[in-house]
Amino acid sequence: MNGDVPIGQLFSQLVDDGKRYARAEVDFYKAKAADKAEPVKKAAIFGGVAVTLALSAVTALLVGLILALETLVGPLAATLIVVFATLAIAGLLGWMAYKQVAEAKR
Repeated sequence: MNGDVPIGQLFSQLVDDGKRYARAEVDFYKAKAADKAEPVKKAAIFGGVAVTLALSAVTALLVGLILALETLVGPLAATLIVVFATLAIAGLLGWMAYKQVAEAKR
């Protein structure tokens, strides 16, 4: 034991060392998180662009269906047919999603 250093100073030094260690750990995990965040950020951007393009393609498909049906049943009926069919499909998929969530909660 070192008899020259008072116990209070040793405790103070211990607390300071603990604080420095804790700060170093926090800085380490911040750097680690920042390093992992960049690929996730890029993936979110790519995914957002992909979803936007997919929705644009679906919109173009639906407009094409309306235009194709327009020659057979007229513009209003064609629009209503496509809209109601699309809503029915969306409703079915939403119901299926709800059932899956309900199943997962059991």
